[in-house]
Amino acid sequence: MSLKIRFRFDGKCSVHPRYNPETDGRPQNASCQGCDGLYVIHLYTHIARKKVEKAEGLIVRQQQINPERDAESSDGQPVPGSPDHAKTD
Repeated sequence: MSLKIRFRFDGKCSVHPRYNPETDGRPQNASCQGCDGLYVIHLYTHIARKKVEKAEGLIVRQQQINPERDAESSDGQPVPGSPDHAKTD
């Protein structure tokens, strides 16, 4: 199984178009909402990138083939755990 994740955000502050949170760090003007928003987005993408690199919080499940369950479902009876099974009880 292969998963490719790309973290990229292209945005600019309308008041300070040269501000780049990656190189400039915290916004110089703390009252500018555009710069502050860019900085917050930068922080969240940085956190997400770290979690992906560490594989932290990722759950990988593989579908298991169960011949007994497939045989039960072919006779028209609802399979336990399915939404249709709960309706018949």
